[in-house]
Amino acid sequence: MTNNLIETEGLTRRFGRLSAVENLDLSVPQGSVYGFLGPNGAGKTTTIRMLLGLIRPTAGRVRLFGSPLQGNETAVLAMTGSLVETPAIYPHLTGRENLEVIRRLRTGTTAQVSHALAMVGLDGAADRRAGAYSLGMIQRLGLAAALMTLPQLLILDEPTNGLDPAGIHEVRELIRLLPREYGMTVFVSSHLLGEVEQTATHIGIIQSGRLIFQGTPDGLRQHYQDHVTLKVDQPEAAQQALRLAGWQVAHNGNHTLRVVANGEADASLLASQLVGNGYSVYRVALEQPSLEDIFLQLTATPAAGGIQ
Repeated sequence: MTNNLIETEGLTRRFGRLSAVENLDLSVPQGSVYGFLGPNGAGKTTTIRMLLGLIRPTAGRVRLFGSPLQGNETAVLAMTGSLVETPAIYPHLTGRENLEVIRRLRTGTTAQVSHALAMVGLDGAADRRAGAYSLGMIQRLGLAAALMTLPQLLILDEPTNGLDPAGIHEVRELIRLLPREYGMTVFVSSHLLGEVEQTATHIGIIQSGRLIFQGTPDGLRQHYQDHVTLKVDQPEAAQQALRLAGWQVAHNGNHTLRVVANGEADASLLASQLVGNGYSVYRVALEQPSLEDIFLQLTATPAAGGIQ
């Protein structure tokens, strides 16, 4: 028995000779915030459209809530909220009236409308015409529509598009809140690595339609070692001394050495060894790669086998 709300097996979508998504195996745990990362054109939106039954896969399968999507669309998608690209609105209606239209189709309550507007910070503009909304406000309205029934699974495609920094911060805090307060699982695609790094409990990276990493942020970082940079008075001699002691050292120019290391304990040990051998150490800094650094390295070249 699995606790994954989303599972795909060999998910593939081709458009003629173009393979937009190829052999994708996703595992999205219940209660997680799953950051689905990739550069533009990597296949993120195509994947999301298959997860929501908007397009059929060329090959492979989708399971939501433990059930196959195909043949169970009505029941499965009733427990799913989504925001894919720019939401469609009725510009002559207010924000509240737009949600009222959706509420009546879903047989929801008026209280759900008010709660959803408050969740995305639109309660103060709820009675203004949606045609006068900014792009960021329209994006929030679409998010409110996705949240109105408090779905068990929320699928978001680039939800911070068009938002100003304050709006991005609010959406980030909301994404963090949803699993904790409502038990919701959030699947969010983005190319904004800094945003995902602050919210995601799990990450999948897609490049050229192929999944090249899936796991936790800490699991991703484990594939990339820390480095210690040291500014010393005799870099060539200090480099040789550290190499003889078994360290991997590069001389970065001037008086700076870069050493492959493992956390603060190694940084302290390196400085002690150099000082103990008569070298002056002017600066010691531990450098840990951010998710963005790692993402850029992974997606710098076409997808191959990915990280195992």
